[in-house]
Amino acid sequence: MRRKKIYLLSLIICVIASGCRTTSLTLLNKTGGIPKREFRGAWIQTVYQSEYKDMPPAQMKKDFIRKLDYLHACGINAVVFQVRPEADAFYKSELEPWSRFYTGKQGVAPEGEFDLMQFLIDECHKRTMEFHAWLNPYRAGASENIAFAASHIINQYPGRFVRYNKLILFDPGQPQNRRFICSVVKDIVSRYDVDAIHMDDYFYPYPAPGVPFPDDRSFERYGIPQGYTEATRDDWRRENVNKLIEELKDVIHETKPWVRFGVSPFGIYRNRKNTPDGSGSETNGLQNYDDLYADVLHWVEQGWVDYNIPQLYWETGHATADYATLLKWWDENTKNGHLYIGQDVARTMKAGQLEEKMDDARALPNIKGNCFWPANEILWNNGGVGDSLKRRFHRYPALIPAYTGMHDGLPANVSKLKAEKQPNGLSLQWHVEQKPGAPPAVNYFVVYCFAKGEKIDLNNPAHILKITKETSCFLPCYNKKEGSFRLVVTAVDRYHNESKGKRIKLKL
Repeated sequence: MRRKKIYLLSLIICVIASGCRTTSLTLLNKTGGIPKREFRGAWIQTVYQSEYKDMPPAQMKKDFIRKLDYLHACGINAVVFQVRPEADAFYKSELEPWSRFYTGKQGVAPEGEFDLMQFLIDECHKRTMEFHAWLNPYRAGASENIAFAASHIINQYPGRFVRYNKLILFDPGQPQNRRFICSVVKDIVSRYDVDAIHMDDYFYPYPAPGVPFPDDRSFERYGIPQGYTEATRDDWRRENVNKLIEELKDVIHETKPWVRFGVSPFGIYRNRKNTPDGSGSETNGLQNYDDLYADVLHWVEQGWVDYNIPQLYWETGHATADYATLLKWWDENTKNGHLYIGQDVARTMKAGQLEEKMDDARALPNIKGNCFWPANEILWNNGGVGDSLKRRFHRYPALIPAYTGMHDGLPANVSKLKAEKQPNGLSLQWHVEQKPGAPPAVNYFVVYCFAKGEKIDLNNPAHILKITKETSCFLPCYNKKEGSFRLVVTAVDRYHNESKGKRIKLKL
């Protein structure tokens, strides 16, 4: 038994030294409450960011490789990147101009028309991380004095926009705007290998006290003819957003059915005092349903969104919006799709509540992961958050929870698994029959390692040696004098369904 432990320890040290994303192996079937499947996302914002406009492509590539390497080392398995902050683009688009937050001036192309989104998709997928394209649906200008590019849609259809509280917005009441937003999403999904389309909490804008939203004209043209009255204008507004969400889901599914659609709404659905049936949460803050006209629970119930990440940015014990109260409320009121939790890193670390929040979220049955706001706080290791994720909360890698509601089936099994001894390690190779680009085709593979006589338990993440998109794996520092062990390789499809394992026994 001592020889097995020595061998496995040497293998751990050597694999970690090789620089690939691996996990410490253990002979104990204990993970300290760390699940094998968990969404571990991080938001990278671009709105109001000035760092990109002065970066040439070479420097930008180097900087993002550094960021992705660190996030990956912290266990992050999904990057949510803001590709459309103001009806503009961090990617090459025929529908919208290059973003001013990308190049310094809207409509001006980056050097060599460098497509940052394509670069990030490629780099994320190299690390077996997901890329979620984050779009703000209605915001056209984050300030009133923005210099719009000649190609911006506002110059072609100025009557389809409104100004409110220093913002310039698509009027959600105009069906033409809904169709345009859907065309933007279809364009992204059809041309780029994104894993998901993501929208945050900006639907109708956050209300300014005493300032009504200026949609009288669209209400008279589109709302009143449908039977809505002034007393039911709020219902009309909610239905406008409902239609957008439903149509976006249809567009995404029709274009690439494996691409998911997710939202990250404000953390309060409704306050209990505002709901006649008492169904709201014991909170006293801004509300999705009443203030932003975002009926998130309806979207979830209808299956229009595949995942929901309410932004629970408050502390446990907060007087207005207690984190623990909201965590339990969302868990109890989310019956369809996946539920993840949006975590404010800076506030959490300042309050010293990372352990409490992570443990509380993992203890509830319907919560399947977290998304951290913003990624920069992890990159800065604010309060040691990066260290804590690496050493404790994410010390084993995690597969993203399977979207069995989108596709419930197993991908093809791995075959022809073989190992070849090399002077400085072990080369593992396998094969899988699949049709490229036709999900549920295989998307990546998981390599597990078990000591001789140890129970093969694929639900234990402590045994995950590597997650890779390749059909081979090199294990460095192979030493033929050490004991024996078994490797298991599984295949995982675009919906994160995992096949049965193919085993190989090695006596060394």
